[in-house]
Order: sequence, then structure tokens, then C-alpha cells
Amino acid sequence: MSLVNNVEFLRHLPKMNAFSGLGALAPAVPTALVETTEFGVNPGDLRMFSFVPAQLARSPALVVVLHGCGQTAASYDLGAGWSALAAHYGFALLMPEQQAANNGNTCFNWFNPQDIARGQGEASSIRQMVAHMLGAHEIDPRRIYVTGLSAGGAMASVMLATYPEVFAGGAIVAGLPYGVATDLREALHAMMHASALSAPELGGLVRNASTHSGAWPKISVWHGSADRTVSPANADAIVRQWLDVHGLPLAAMSKSDVDGHPREVWWNADGETLVESFSITAMAHGTPLGLADNDERYGVEGAFLIEAGISSSYHIASFFGLTDKVRQPHIAPTGIPLERADTISMTIPVPAEAPEVASGRKSDRPRKRSSKSVDVGAVITRALTAAGLMKQP
Repeated sequence: MSLVNNVEFLRHLPKMNAFSGLGALAPAVPTALVETTEFGVNPGDLRMFSFVPAQLARSPALVVVLHGCGQTAASYDLGAGWSALAAHYGFALLMPEQQAANNGNTCFNWFNPQDIARGQGEASSIRQMVAHMLGAHEIDPRRIYVTGLSAGGAMASVMLATYPEVFAGGAIVAGLPYGVATDLREALHAMMHASALSAPELGGLVRNASTHSGAWPKISVWHGSADRTVSPANADAIVRQWLDVHGLPLAAMSKSDVDGHPREVWWNADGETLVESFSITAMAHGTPLGLADNDERYGVEGAFLIEAGISSSYHIASFFGLTDKVRQPHIAPTGIPLERADTISMTIPVPAEAPEVASGRKSDRPRKRSSKSVDVGAVITRALTAAGLMKQP
């Protein structure tokens, strides 16, 4: 179908939309998500779903997850495995959902000027949901993140640009940069060809979306190299946009393969990773699935949820610093409560972590060895677990 025919077809939907042809609306699926109907004035007329595990980590984090076209919050959660990750690692989930009355393909309207400006439309509705979660569940305001697939990934770009003070980081899967389209025709063109704007021009779109003057969110970008729905060149444009915002060079500081897929990394002067980019070899449009580093599988294959030998949801959670195991109240056979043992420390030479303490993620920048404090309680736990004297928490 030509661009012109696409425009004519989509013009007849209830509200302008893009990412057409991504499939029928997802059927209802069993879900642990809970709907909240009262969370603010909701100018974007979105639905709010969330998942809060029985045991939250200390200073719990919140991940905002935005589904793709033709999906629901529940179907994308099942497919990408986010609630399983949240239960495993003790963080909360917010999963906004588009309504067909707003967009015939249930795509977030990532290009509609009335929905992507700070304080307006869908962006404002999502911000109100975040505020509700903060108040209801004592979320750590320094640990709020956003991710999304396709139109949801493009909407994640919107949230990072319009509310950069809210989010510590974001991950964009098969999405687009912020501000590259302001109507349907531009959106379809950007999907197929990506933006030709320079890095300073792309970065300027983010800087002009708010009056923010503080630290900017860190970014993880994921895209299949064989994506014919959203051109992989959009991943490069997203990276250029945020490299300019962070004042980083265009040339990658580190290149490696992770589970067989190329990864590029950029860090700041302190060694903190601020931008990373994964190109998923020979993968079409969708979210990459596979075994996580802990040999567990998160998510289920389906439409635009693709087995690729790498668990993007797990790696994104790790990039956000969320994959530390939640502590469980155990008593050691010695009779010493582990809560007390956790307060004991000693100093021995071990590899030092990079200064990404706030994110909980190790830097990709090479670091020297030095002395640091070791959590003896954790050492005891690992030893007793290995000896079969304690169950894995």
C-alpha cells in the first residue's frame, strides 16, 4: 500500500493514528494487572492498569510500560513478561492502555501535537498516573522509568522529552525519536525513512519540550535489523537525539556482542552508562524475547513478541538497576538474624563498581580494582544456600 493510500485509509479512523496493519485488537487474557479509574482529570482519556507485587523492594522503583498497536496492557505484559520481572525483583508496574475511541488501532498518539506536549493529552494522563502510583505505593521518586514497544516506544520518547525530571531512564523498543512528526503524513514518512535531522536538531526537539535544566534520563534503544514496519534508521536517530542531549560524541565508546547481538555503549566522565543501543540481528518488528542472564524466561511469544535469543525486558530492567534480588526475612542456622548480619561489613580487595550507585548498574567503562565494603550477610546467605542449608530467597 502506498503512502498516499495509507494516509487515506487511516484518515477514516476515529482519531489520527499510525502503525497501521499491526493486527487486530488483542483478545482478553488472564492478567494480574489491576485497573484504577480515578487518578486525575485524564485529558488523554487513557485507562490505567498497574501491578504491585506482594513484596516490594526497599525504596521501590516504578516502571511505566507502554504497549504497541493492536495490543492491550494485559497482552503486552503477558508477552514481554514485565509483571513476572516485577514480582521477581520487587518493583511496581504502571501500564497505561489506549482506547479504540482515541485511536482505531489502539496506538498511542505519539505524533499528535495535542497528545505529546507537556501538560496536555495522553502525555499528561500518563504523568497523572505516575503521580497516583507515587502517592499510593510510596515509590522512590528517583527510581521511575519508562519503556514501550512501537507506538508505545515512540510514546516513551514523548514522556522522556516532556517530563525529563520525572524519569531516571527509559528504553525504546522499535520506536521513534521525539518530535519527528506532527501529523499523520509525517508519522508514516518517519516510520519508513527515519528523520534526516542532525543530532543537534534532534536534541533541540527534546530540550525545547520542557524547561528542564537538571540531569537527563539515560536511554536504552532496541531495534530489529530486519524491521520493515519502523525503519531501523529510527534507532540511530533516537541515539543521535540523546547523545546530543547528554553532550556525548557520536562514535560509540564500546562495542560488543550480547547473546549474539551487537551492542554499543556511551558513558559520561564518571563512567556512568548513559546511552546504549542493541541491534537485534535479522529480527522483524517487535520485542525481543529469550532466556535472561539468570536462565529464566520472561514473556511469551506472540504477535510482535519475537524469540531472538535475548530477553530485552530483563536487560532493560538491569539497565534500570532493578535486578537485585528482593531480601526475604530468613534466620541463619547460627541464630543470627540476617537482618542484623546485613549490617556487618568488612573491607577486602574486590573489583570496584563504577559510580552508577544510583542506578544499581555496573558501568561499561573499564575500572581499576580497589577496596570496598562487602555485605557479609549476603555472603553468608550464598554460602548457606550453596550448602543446602537455606532456600534461595
